[in-house]
Amino acid sequence: MTSTFRRSPLALAVLGLLEAGPLHPYGIQRLIKQWGKDQVVNVGQRAGLYRTIARLEDAGLIAVGDTERDERYPERTTYRLTDAGRDAARQWLAEILSTPRNEYPEFPAALSFLPLLTPRAAHDLLDQRREHLARRLAELDAELATEAEGRALPRVALIESEYLRAVAHAELEWVNGILASLDDGSFTWDREQLDGIAAASRGQT
Repeated sequence: MTSTFRRSPLALAVLGLLEAGPLHPYGIQRLIKQWGKDQVVNVGQRAGLYRTIARLEDAGLIAVGDTERDERYPERTTYRLTDAGRDAARQWLAEILSTPRNEYPEFPAALSFLPLLTPRAAHDLLDQRREHLARRLAELDAELATEAEGRALPRVALIESEYLRAVAHAELEWVNGILASLDDGSFTWDREQLDGIAAASRGQT
């Protein structure tokens, strides 16, 4: 079953949180946000969480537990981790941590069509990205400092934020390099020449 279920960050988060004991969907969503995992797990839409839970249940990776009753809230169904779910979480972790995967992010895809823009337009847009990255880096630095000082959490509890900070820093350095090359003219292109190359390529197909 673990090899046929299409894993996702949200599915892994659900299984991981249920390791500590049964939870209802609202509790899962709240913990993901409370622990800052929403930086790496998209849990903004409750409907997406319910769909993931339904898929995990259908696959036998989680099972319905008790129904919580509280006068202040509607009845809430809790879910528990099954042995198959525990095995799946370990299998997914092993695969994800050991093997890089091309996840087709948007930014490299947009870079592949950079010739559609002029070098000047590309410079202006990447300069905006540089500003966003600098702010993001500052936010991550502040979050890491606050979490480390305020809660005295072990490094492993903040490791995903540390990774995000490293990625943001590396991207900022790369964007700075591209902008410098655009500024000094060592990186440029001519749309007319590129259109000619594209036309020749289409003629060969």
